[in-house]
Amino acid sequence: MTVTPTDEIHERYLRKAITEINDLGHEIADAAGGRPCVLGSGHPLADIFLLKFGPQLSEQHEGVAFHGRSGEAIIKSLQRLRVDLLAVYGTNCLKYAGEAEEEARGFLARELRIVGPKLLVVLGEDALAFLDSLAFPLADRLEPRPGVVQRFTPTIEALVCPDVDASLDEAARKAAFWNAFKELGRWWAELPPY
Repeated sequence: MTVTPTDEIHERYLRKAITEINDLGHEIADAAGGRPCVLGSGHPLADIFLLKFGPQLSEQHEGVAFHGRSGEAIIKSLQRLRVDLLAVYGTNCLKYAGEAEEEARGFLARELRIVGPKLLVVLGEDALAFLDSLAFPLADRLEPRPGVVQRFTPTIEALVCPDVDASLDEAARKAAFWNAFKELGRWWAELPPY
């Protein structure tokens, strides 16, 4: 009997995830029919999955989720919390203008299955409502309780936070975002090593 080393197994899963994420990106671009679309970015087998509702203008111009001010704010926050940026994947619920919500739900459900995160960080009430409408297998309905880690599925926890895009220009909203988001640092610190 041949034993496959753990590193080789991980590499196989990683190659499979990269292929599936790339295929999904091509399908989203085809569905957009020439309209600008915004794809997820980050590690395809990330421990942390960041979810916003819709793309901002800078994201639409670049075609990448979390590009621009919100991405910079998230990166600074993750660095402050000492979270490994290579352990993060971020995306939007809606991928392009005029997208049917049913189609968007299918794309997001596939992204979640491909990445298979340990923690889903839901940014904003619209993203939370959209996620709850997915009917994701074995998922619990999440409560709008910012800063509280909740069970999403048997293998995925969730952290609800205020919308990062709406939190950038007002001190009180920034504080509310940070107070909820910093729970990610505690969660990360308690994550068992591989």
